[in-house]
Amino acid sequence: MKGFRKALEVVISISVLTALWELIALAGRFEKSLFPSPAAVLAGISELVEDQTLFANIKVSLVRFFTGYLSAVAAGIGLGLLLGWNKSIWAFVDPVVQILRPISPIAWFPFIVLWFGIGDAPAVVIIFIAAFFPVLLSTVSGVGNVDLIYLKVAENFGIREPRLLFKIILPAAFPMIVNGLHLALGSAWVFLVAGEMVGAQSGLGFMIIDARNSLRTDLVLAGIIIIGLLGFLLDRLIRILEDRIKSRWMALPGVED
Repeated sequence: MKGFRKALEVVISISVLTALWELIALAGRFEKSLFPSPAAVLAGISELVEDQTLFANIKVSLVRFFTGYLSAVAAGIGLGLLLGWNKSIWAFVDPVVQILRPISPIAWFPFIVLWFGIGDAPAVVIIFIAAFFPVLLSTVSGVGNVDLIYLKVAENFGIREPRLLFKIILPAAFPMIVNGLHLALGSAWVFLVAGEMVGAQSGLGFMIIDARNSLRTDLVLAGIIIIGLLGFLLDRLIRILEDRIKSRWMALPGVED
């Protein structure tokens, strides 16, 4: 019943948005070429599906995304565990991270092209930069906030490093790390599209730019909608993985919400 109600809410929400969109299009305030109707965008999506352009670009974008995002997650969690556990080292690293963190990944793009060339690499590097800092900082914060009582209990049971890191600290810091994974996911997905818009010849970002250059605003909106839907599905995927990991660690300290 709860699932049905949630699905009904989603259907109503999307239906209202689509109806408003159609009304604005029918009002004739904007040229059809500047403000395509829902039917025109749906026809555009069908066109992209029929000529297989859509699936080819989705495949390219997802490969780039997962390469950059998973690399950032592995590096961010690994370094975060080490730096969060060694606070004396983190005290020296933290100022550098705080200076680099606010810099938009796109700002690095001229150097990224010079260092990595063109093609897939620039987009992957931009995704890595976008996802790395949220994961790193959330992991460091999670490790730093582990309740000391857990460490004392582990010491009484004779649990030493590296088992202490993976059996006690990582599960206890997991809720904070998950927050970082969610933030990193959204940031990485946004900058994937931005990276493909300026430095790629394929992918969803390039598809939007190519449609704009051809004055096909229906395809531009189709690409935007597809990007939003994929971002939503990726977020759901992270939540499913989060629940599965939680179910394994639920008996360990610090995992309960």
